[in-house]
Amino acid sequence: MQVSRSNLIQNLNGQNKRPRKYKIAQDEELIPLIQKIIKERPTYGYRRVLALMNKELSKQNKAFVNHKRVYRLMKQNGLLLQRAPRRPKRAHTGKVETLHSNTRWCSDSFSIQCKNGDQVHVAFSLDTCDREVMRYIASTIGIDGQAIRDLMLETVEYRFDIARVSRPVQWLTDNGSCYTAKETVSFGRSLGLDIRTTPTYSPESNGMAEAFVKTFKRDCVWFGNLSDAKAVMDQLPSWIHDYNEKAPHKALNMLSPREFLKERKLAS
Repeated sequence: MQVSRSNLIQNLNGQNKRPRKYKIAQDEELIPLIQKIIKERPTYGYRRVLALMNKELSKQNKAFVNHKRVYRLMKQNGLLLQRAPRRPKRAHTGKVETLHSNTRWCSDSFSIQCKNGDQVHVAFSLDTCDREVMRYIASTIGIDGQAIRDLMLETVEYRFDIARVSRPVQWLTDNGSCYTAKETVSFGRSLGLDIRTTPTYSPESNGMAEAFVKTFKRDCVWFGNLSDAKAVMDQLPSWIHDYNEKAPHKALNMLSPREFLKERKLAS
């Protein structure tokens, strides 16, 4: 059997069994750091906590930790997120993600309900490779075609420093009237954008934009001051900045959008 007699005896006697709860010497140093991250970002699971932990440990010139250790510590200390029940999804075979930046941009809009009855309406543009929220617009009266045209122009100028893209870039949206208005489609094409809309009754086709809305509301909006529209409008820049600079993405190797862009730039 090629098993040593001493090892076999130890296994039979249960001497090699690891205790159900065990600790490593440095665990006590890591727990406060985990608690600090969760206090600031209570919606983060163990993998995103791990990403922020290792960034902090790197600043302190300390060794990285792996995901199994973080999971164990969070489980032992009751810090894991409760798993939400999965809702059934319709099958979707299309692919929104791209391998290179400035290949496809997606856009969508959403609203934030304030406690006093106000509503803040937000539209944004997102790169489907690096996930950066490139530009956004916000209003208390709704998002119309003119607002989307302004968003298009600001996005093009932000990424290309000119008022027209230097090569075709897809602009993917749903079929909302502000996106499908003739003036908006014509204006987008004049900027060099390849205007694309999702199939009718298929919101999953713009799934990356929808995923951002869900994440943004969960991680930023619901923990902010929602007393009135002014309070929300004042916080929007810091929320967007936090998402772009700090929010780890699994698809970006647990980097934030801006970290991913910097890494790509250094590698090129």
